[in-house]
Amino acid sequence: MEGIDYKAKFLEIFRREVSREGAEEFLRWLEGTDFFTAPASTKFHCACPSGLVMHSISVYEVLMEKHFVEGEDNRESFALCGLLHDLCKAQYYKVSTRNVKNDQTGQWEKVPYYAVEDLFPYGHGEKSVFLIERFIRLKPGEATAIRWHMGGFDDAARGGCFAISQAFEKYPLSVKLHLADLESSYLRERGTSQAKR
Repeated sequence: MEGIDYKAKFLEIFRREVSREGAEEFLRWLEGTDFFTAPASTKFHCACPSGLVMHSISVYEVLMEKHFVEGEDNRESFALCGLLHDLCKAQYYKVSTRNVKNDQTGQWEKVPYYAVEDLFPYGHGEKSVFLIERFIRLKPGEATAIRWHMGGFDDAARGGCFAISQAFEKYPLSVKLHLADLESSYLRERGTSQAKR
């Protein structure tokens, strides 16, 4: 994954596939966030600088490679969902430090790590939908897919909410996005974390 300009790749895909009203205004807003430099997690997949944009592109690529059906699916919908499903993680992490014992010297050293600082605690998928819709109107299937992309890991689903089953039944894009997110996070992005567990 070294040597790739992920920001340029993201913008190229987005501008090629998304022509909906508000798209350029959205990109101007996005430039004012840390989306292109933020990690995708604190210590799991893509816990590294620019990890969030790396993960977003990876999910989009898996969606297109594994789940896009010509004549049945919409390229713009796949781009919006794949690239923006984790928009909620922009302005979400901060770099902090903690003390870790150096095994070789026996000395305690300050090391950086990613901590969560959620300035807008609105949920996960629902927060991404909210932020996107400030600029771009989503179709019901797109909004539902982004809302439920965490699948059974979503707090509402773990709490017993049945809406996820209805979403998966009614909108196949919801299932496809969830599967693409799983494959990206657990298979394709294995070893991308710079954080020690």
